[in-house]
Amino acid sequence: MNYIARTLERDVAKALARAPAVAVLGPRQCGKSTLARRMLEGRASVFLDLQRPSDANKLADPELFFSRHRQELVCLDEIQRLPDFFAVMRSEIDADRRPGRFLILGSASRELIRQSSESLAGRIAYLDLTPFLAAEVEGSPQAECLWERGGFPESLGASDAGASLDWRLDYIRTYLERDVPQLGFSIPAPQLNRLWLLLAHSHGQTLNMAKIAEAAGMNVRTLHRCLRLLEQSYMLRLLPPAESNMKKRLVKSPKLYIRDSGILHALLGIADYDHLLGHPSNGSSWEGFCVENLLAAAAKWRPGFIRTGNGAEMDLVLERGGRTHAYEFKLSTAPKPKRGFHELAAELGVEVATVVAPVKESYELQKGVFVMPLAEACRKLAATT
Repeated sequence: MNYIARTLERDVAKALARAPAVAVLGPRQCGKSTLARRMLEGRASVFLDLQRPSDANKLADPELFFSRHRQELVCLDEIQRLPDFFAVMRSEIDADRRPGRFLILGSASRELIRQSSESLAGRIAYLDLTPFLAAEVEGSPQAECLWERGGFPESLGASDAGASLDWRLDYIRTYLERDVPQLGFSIPAPQLNRLWLLLAHSHGQTLNMAKIAEAAGMNVRTLHRCLRLLEQSYMLRLLPPAESNMKKRLVKSPKLYIRDSGILHALLGIADYDHLLGHPSNGSSWEGFCVENLLAAAAKWRPGFIRTGNGAEMDLVLERGGRTHAYEFKLSTAPKPKRGFHELAAELGVEVATVVAPVKESYELQKGVFVMPLAEACRKLAATT
């Protein structure tokens, strides 16, 4: 697959211009290293992949290494493998606080986040890189299969649907057998795999801890640890209920989503696009796919959802500075939101109400309610100040 410019490139460049260290975090194989190498082009720089023993050995004497490369941008990939290194980096930054000294890449882990928060507070800028988004691939050949295959570059750019599915199944296996132990968890891979399958079948539903724990054969405390692991490694999203002054009885449990649609489909055994269209989970899959894309464009907004006791619902509510945007997701070329959506929009004083659907162009469904393709909805949200 030819290189597609990532939306985050501009943000990384800005962060490097103001902060001594910039950390780009995201799931394994989402394109962090490729993005970093693009950012290093034309710069005096050095790139170390800490998965390679030869590169890791170069940091055996960090003071000597830094003295040799003090005028270069140092990029450290897979930094969570050397969590104690943050204290060394702090001393080096304090000796020379020029912006753009370090570019740090890491698959999210509690150790990475904890160590860098403690040791580099006030010295580091954090940015999250997701797998490919709809707005990034719009107009490319990959756009048509993004929802089916998900946004991981190797899956999205595979030669055919079978090769893409094989890559995702290998990814899941590697995550369970290699990545989880490296993150410091001793949960057996078969048990976590069973939990992941249960979560895939609960995708888009409100979280019932007791029910899932019983089905997974674990206690609620262990389940909570597993959910945190899946969240911290960008595999799972728990969308909280929106804060509201409404007098209606509201659902207070979060909704859960497998963050990458391709991983979700692999867990559900969905082989290709035709299979996806006929699968009973296609509506909830579309919802989660839209949620991830919109939240990537809504960094400064507080996300949530609303579901009342009588079933009225808003799939996604974004709040910021007293303003509210509301979204409904429909897998239909002629979508019609439910009556409850309109009632909640009126009661909340929603500024923008959007139905996101697989349509080719946007139009006003009724006064103040627009139907819109996903990529356009993301662009409009990102442009909102």
